[in-house]
Amino acid sequence: LVGGPGLRRGRRHPEQVYPGEAIDFWRVEEVRAPFILRLRAEMKVPGKAWLQFEAAEEGEGTRLVQTAFFAPTGFLGWAYWYGIYPFHALIFSDLVNAVADDAALFAKEHRGHTGPSIKLDKTKGE
Repeated sequence: LVGGPGLRRGRRHPEQVYPGEAIDFWRVEEVRAPFILRLRAEMKVPGKAWLQFEAAEEGEGTRLVQTAFFAPTGFLGWAYWYGIYPFHALIFSDLVNAVADDAALFAKEHRGHTGPSIKLDKTKGE
């Protein structure tokens, strides 16, 4: 009754991710260097869910696109997706902003970069 996939600890490297590793309630499904990370949800949902991050150099900065994918199972899957969509928009917005903040801090600490570094797209769902 207590625990689950989100409570596992430890990864191979603190700053790099590898396919198959767990990150909170997600499993790393694909890492396409240098700019794509796809996570598969391990929480129980009526269908299958993925969260993908894509980064692309843009001018002097980086554009970060976060996309949520959901393959519903039956009516309950569709009801779930549309029922929680407004909440996901808020949660994913906070998440992509946190990722952007961490990336900007990393760039500043490791490359001495101080200019504008991240442009965000609104969260989109498919």
